Amino acid sequence: MAPGETYELPMFPLGAVLLPGEVLPLQVFEPRYLAMIEHCTASPERMRFGVVLIARGNEVGGGDERTGVGTVARITSCRRAPGGRLLLGCVGEERIRVDEWLPDAPYPRARVRSWPDDPSEPSADDVAALTDRITELTDLASTAPGAPRPPDWSQLTGSAGDRAFTLARVLPLGPLDTLRVLTAPSAAERVPVLARAVDDVVAAVRFRLGERG
Repeated sequence: MAPGETYELPMFPLGAVLLPGEVLPLQVFEPRYLAMIEHCTASPERMRFGVVLIARGNEVGGGDERTGVGTVARITSCRRAPGGRLLLGCVGEERIRVDEWLPDAPYPRARVRSWPDDPSEPSADDVAALTDRITELTDLASTAPGAPRPPDWSQLTGSAGDRAFTLARVLPLGPLDTLRVLTAPSAAERVPVLARAVDDVVAAVRFRLGERG
């Protein structure tokens, strides 16, 4: 698609946010989504659908309220499980904006457009502040057996925006904080948004540790 051009895409609203580069396993059992995946897997050119967060409502049954920003998920594997369910392996690709929701029959669809990052870089101070907050969180969590240690900013590759997405994928963020990271227009804004989200996690961990004490 040309930059800024809209196109129709099957959509899978979920109770979680998919970030670019993130691996997404899915169990599909609703008839409308089984039909959607059959459509997507019928041709190599169709092996993608959009994922958006459900702001209000449930994943099953429809009638949900959906956010207007999401991520394209590319299907990497698909197999049928007992009971007729489909087990999907997917990975997040580009970020998208929803221009228009189309009728859900036979499954959710929307007209979307690609949303690349605005060309701006985070400041050295913002990167340092994010690194400090992640270090604080890692130190607090170090007493937990097997607690994963997020990579250092300097160890990551790709653009600054992609580095922030990489960190957001491995940090214990809630869906609303993850959505704020996804919807930050540029790396310059995404890094401080991520730092504030980690601040919230640090505060929650300190509160829990204080309760135990």
